[in-house]
Amino acid sequence: MQVLFGLFYHFIGGFASGSFYIPYNKVKKWAWESYWLVGGIFSWLIVPPLGAALTAPGYLETLFNTDTTTLFYTYLMGLLWGIGGLTFGLTMRYLGLSLGMAIVLGFCAAFGTLIPPIFYEFFGRSGNAKTISELLSTTSGLVTFGGVMLTLVGIAICGKAGTMKEKELSPEQKTENIKEFNFPKGLLVAIFSGVLSAFMSFGYETGKPIAEATVAKGIDPLWQNNPVLVVILLGGLTTNFIWCIYLNFKNKTGGDYVNKATPLARNYMFSAIAGTTWYLQFFFYGMGESLFSANGLGFSSWTLHMAFIIIVSNIWGIYFNEWKGASPKTMRVIILGIATVILSTMVVGYGNYLAS
Repeated sequence: MQVLFGLFYHFIGGFASGSFYIPYNKVKKWAWESYWLVGGIFSWLIVPPLGAALTAPGYLETLFNTDTTTLFYTYLMGLLWGIGGLTFGLTMRYLGLSLGMAIVLGFCAAFGTLIPPIFYEFFGRSGNAKTISELLSTTSGLVTFGGVMLTLVGIAICGKAGTMKEKELSPEQKTENIKEFNFPKGLLVAIFSGVLSAFMSFGYETGKPIAEATVAKGIDPLWQNNPVLVVILLGGLTTNFIWCIYLNFKNKTGGDYVNKATPLARNYMFSAIAGTTWYLQFFFYGMGESLFSANGLGFSSWTLHMAFIIIVSNIWGIYFNEWKGASPKTMRVIILGIATVILSTMVVGYGNYLAS
């Protein structure tokens, strides 16, 4: 039952992540760096402490009593993840929701899922987390690992569809629904973003002592990751804040925040909605990861999270006509890619079921 609830929470988190960028499309006459920063203030600074306070009362005391090494490395993982998150936003600009998400999250899933158990193999584990050799020595581990590999295959198929789309459409068609569509530039940014975005997964690992201390205070284990998230996202805030302010000065867009010639109330509202929705992905991810970790299956949480995001974002991409003008063959390829990712989540889920 815990595994089923974990899958449900991962789906809700994936839906939030796959949908968060949509409200930004409602922001008018603001530069990208302006609405990204406003949304980020909600994502990284306002909502996380609120979520932690509601679900893990006394979390500040827990953080104050945590050793500085744990806090530093958890913050550092967030700082590095923040670079990935920053370029993640750029990927959406250049590739759109469906293709951008698929490529970014492919690398993110691979690094975020496989590196922790490999790390435990050589440097020791945390709690009941499993090493890569232990995972590969059990039927459930092999099935789950196979699901991870299948996820990467599905993502590669989605990437192939994007390449086909790039070759088929005219410059006018490419920018009709994605105004700044640029596949080569977007691909480079997506690879960079995907690798660094995996550090969110590592942040949860370095923050395990915070989660354990939270549970030791009598907090429901379901909420143990919310105080950890506060520290990780402070690192993400640092990176994104510095870069967005730099762009505001460079592009002379700092006046966006008070420019009465723009729909200020509307822009702030939709940026806040986008930022809050973005945070909810990790709020629910933390719940799912808690349940999976209780069964020694925390390593598969990251893959499931990525897979659900890809499914949701590709559905939104099709809904918003991001593939308009693509040939039937290309559409068959992207549908095959989405179907493969869906199948991979079922395989991972079955592996978790065998373990439970």
